Amino acid sequence: MDLGISGRNAILTGASKGMGRACAFALAREGVDITIAARTEATLQATAEEIRRETGTNVVAVVADVTRPEGREAVLAACPEPDILLNNAGGCPPGDFRDWGRDDWIAAIDLMMLPPIEMMKATVDGMMARGFGRIVNIASRSVKIAQLEMGLSNGARSGLVGFTAGLARQTVANNVTINNLLPGIFDSDAQKEHIAAMLDDLGKSFEEVWQQRAAGNPAKRYGRPDELGAYFAFLCSSHAGFITGQNLLIDGGSYPGTY
Repeated sequence: MDLGISGRNAILTGASKGMGRACAFALAREGVDITIAARTEATLQATAEEIRRETGTNVVAVVADVTRPEGREAVLAACPEPDILLNNAGGCPPGDFRDWGRDDWIAAIDLMMLPPIEMMKATVDGMMARGFGRIVNIASRSVKIAQLEMGLSNGARSGLVGFTAGLARQTVANNVTINNLLPGIFDSDAQKEHIAAMLDDLGKSFEEVWQQRAAGNPAKRYGRPDELGAYFAFLCSSHAGFITGQNLLIDGGSYPGTY
């Protein structure tokens, strides 16, 4: 299928590895010119070079912390009129809410909720004026299936999802859609770091927990980042203009509800 986005411009944050990297590759293969941002220069530049080598598309790599105004400004200076925006951020370590104070909660909001909102604020009006825009936030299935140890993520990402629900209805008449992807367990560095942080409390080895999580999923495996990347690319396509304000699970069927 021709996704109809060749020649478009995209900003992707958190795009040097994992799911963000897979999304960048998926757009590049469709002929989209991409600006990718992350904080670690070596990883970011390696990803940018690999994308260029494989796809031949134009890739601009910006070393930036988008949780800070100057980081967002640097990314937007590199791509001032994006047609596509991916907001992707890491999460907070697992823990017990009794151990978290105000600073922990503010840090979580400053990581997972406010930067995507600021990026949307900076780009959505231009998208509407030009008559095309696709915004996708990678959140987490935890907004639908709360994970007890992930309270900081549960709260901050739910705030982002709630905000998006309102904005998405204001932009779609101008062919600008806003959706959230809710990944379950994926074979990624973030998943490995999450499990590693829980080992002391669980009293099990990393391999035991890793295998148990896969066995507990209806698909009996972890998701592949490229699967999420393909889903993302379709949401960014010219064919997806009637999909907006949705929280879309990609979790191997682990969400147990009907609706």
